[in-house]
Amino acid sequence: MEKKERIPPGQSKTEDFPVLHVGDVPVFDPKTWIFSVEGLVENPVTVSFDEFRKIAPAESTSDFHCVTGWSRLDNRWEGLLFKDLCKLVKPLPEAKFVSVIAEGDYTTSLSMEEMLEDEVIFAWSLEGKPLEPDHGGPLRAVVPHKYAYKCAKWVRKLIFTAQKEPGYWETRGYSDSADPWKEERFD
Repeated sequence: MEKKERIPPGQSKTEDFPVLHVGDVPVFDPKTWIFSVEGLVENPVTVSFDEFRKIAPAESTSDFHCVTGWSRLDNRWEGLLFKDLCKLVKPLPEAKFVSVIAEGDYTTSLSMEEMLEDEVIFAWSLEGKPLEPDHGGPLRAVVPHKYAYKCAKWVRKLIFTAQKEPGYWETRGYSDSADPWKEERFD
C-alpha cells in the first residue's frame, strides 16, 4: 500500500508520464552533441555523449512532481549523479550555485546544497530504456525534491556560479524554491 506522505499536497498520483515542455523537441545527433561544465570549477570539461556516459554511470530511483499537479512515483533513472560529476570538475569554494543550461535557451539555477542531494542525477535512461526525446532525452536533470521545471530537459551545459541566475520559469513568476511539499509553485 502506498504511503500518502510520498505525494505532496495538491498533487495526485499518475502512472502515465505526461509530456510538457517549452518549444520544439530538439533533434539529437550523437556525433555533434557535447556537454560542458564551466565557471567556478578547477577542471572545466567538454565531453561527447559517449564520454559523458562513461564518467560514472549510476542508477537512482525517485519520485517526480510536476507543478501542474501530478506525481509519478518510483522512477528508475540511469545517468550521472551530480555528486560524481563534482568529483571530476572540482567546484571551487566560491561556487554556491549551478546554472543548468538546456537546448532552446531553457535555464534553471539551483544551490550547490540542493544539487548535492543524493538522488540528483543527469539521466539518459528511464526504466532501463534510453530517455525519449519528449521526456528530455538524450539528457535530463532530475532533482526529485523540486517541481519538475527545475528538472531541465535536453541539458547541454552546467555553469558553477557565486550568485544565483534566475531561470526560464523563475523570470516568469514561478517560485525559485519550487518545493512541492510546501506547494511553492509561484512567487
